[in-house]
Amino acid sequence: MNPNTFPTKGNLILAKNSLALAVQGYGLMDKKRNILLKELTGLIGQARSIQSEIDSTFTSAYRALQKANIELGVRFVEEIAAMQTRAVIRAAINVQKKHPDWNMVPEIMIPLVGEVKELKYVKDIVVKTADEELAAAGVEMKYLVGTMIEIPRAALTADQIATEAEFFSFGTNDLTQMTFGFSRDDAGKFLGAYYDKKIYENDPFAKLDQVGVGKLVKMAAKMGRETRPDLHLGICGEHGGDPSSVEFCHKVGLDYVSCSPFRVPIARLAAAQAAIRDQRQ
Repeated sequence: MNPNTFPTKGNLILAKNSLALAVQGYGLMDKKRNILLKELTGLIGQARSIQSEIDSTFTSAYRALQKANIELGVRFVEEIAAMQTRAVIRAAINVQKKHPDWNMVPEIMIPLVGEVKELKYVKDIVVKTADEELAAAGVEMKYLVGTMIEIPRAALTADQIATEAEFFSFGTNDLTQMTFGFSRDDAGKFLGAYYDKKIYENDPFAKLDQVGVGKLVKMAAKMGRETRPDLHLGICGEHGGDPSSVEFCHKVGLDYVSCSPFRVPIARLAAAQAAIRDQRQ
């Protein structure tokens, strides 16, 4: 897709026609092919019906997101915050209806917050949208609104952030980027020189830097819970699968770690070992 435009009705029709030709190329029986093409045509009709909503919702958002520095810049668009909240709450409502014995408590996390007033502004939109969806569905459901601590300023002002956030998830990938001033995507090109010169011993994106980034995590956890004692804390990033990082998270009082699926067994083992060592001490 052209990065400077959103798909138009013409794009959708073209895609439909191309797909129809591809289906015919498989030599399916006419009856089956006609059924499939009828379904495809129905889907295109649905796409057309929501095209105007897509245009109005995303055009202004897309223009706002255009920026010179793709790493740092515009972080928030109201339309997207409302849209994502509706999606989360509607999904939770649907699941709750299908499984009435389950207790659904959606957790909506607002990322890249650096100022409590910024968090409150977005949170107000989230709460308003969520409450409207629940009222329209005639459903009572508890939900939580929290934030990802991935900007150093958020960690340094965690006591203020916790007045609005009901949980913290430490985004240690970006927190490491912003603390070191490294781009995670480019660090591999130059970190080797740091290792050769004994400046760094480990990749800070694989093993949590407990001296610098870890100090921010520990400080934010302590300050956050001083404001909100029941604050739920965890980390989200590749560090969640590193044994030494998992042990550090346990020591500073985090409730959980999150990592890539293939690292989950290592993370569970490391968490169990950290808990056992803590009991022995």
